[in-house]
Amino acid sequence: MTVTQPPRAQHPLARFASPVLLLVAMWVVQFADAILPGSFTGFGIRSWDFSGLGGIVLGPLLHANWQHLIANSIPFLILGCLVAVEGARRFWAVTAIVAIISGAGTWVFNTPGTLTVGASGLVFGYFGYVIMRVFAPGRVAHRIAYAVVAVIVLLLYGGSMAAGVFGVAAGVSWQAHLFGAIGGGIAALAGRRPRGKRGA
Repeated sequence: MTVTQPPRAQHPLARFASPVLLLVAMWVVQFADAILPGSFTGFGIRSWDFSGLGGIVLGPLLHANWQHLIANSIPFLILGCLVAVEGARRFWAVTAIVAIISGAGTWVFNTPGTLTVGASGLVFGYFGYVIMRVFAPGRVAHRIAYAVVAVIVLLLYGGSMAAGVFGVAAGVSWQAHLFGAIGGGIAALAGRRPRGKRGA
């Protein structure tokens, strides 16, 4: 007689492993960049240069300096974990959508030859996702919970996010911020259908 063991329940904190691992990867890359000859930042997004399109994938892992990485780390972790509440698959899907839209927008709309690196596009994308998730179809109770979270996120980060698009300092890519937020909004609404409605 064969006895099938029930699947082991996943630890509640396991879903947050994805944003933590991605942040760890950024720190590892920065340590490597600090001790190895040359600089990794050249692998970022170089606008209007087809050889720089790989930066859409690599750019979020790269940072100009330690201050740049540290400034991105806390909001990345907080907002990334809010996205990861829905599971690792959702987190990586949102991350991919945001990275592509943020990177493509930066590549097209920045000054030709400009090099852009950093995870701030992802940070703005996660922010946009958390805000727009309120408007995606779903259970009323879930949408109320998302609305509460969105209000808290707006209070904590709304001002800095607006400044990151409309009041950026020289050398900071508002393009990455703006298109990251747009990507997050698209990710929140993409593939969501009202409950009870199915295609043929």
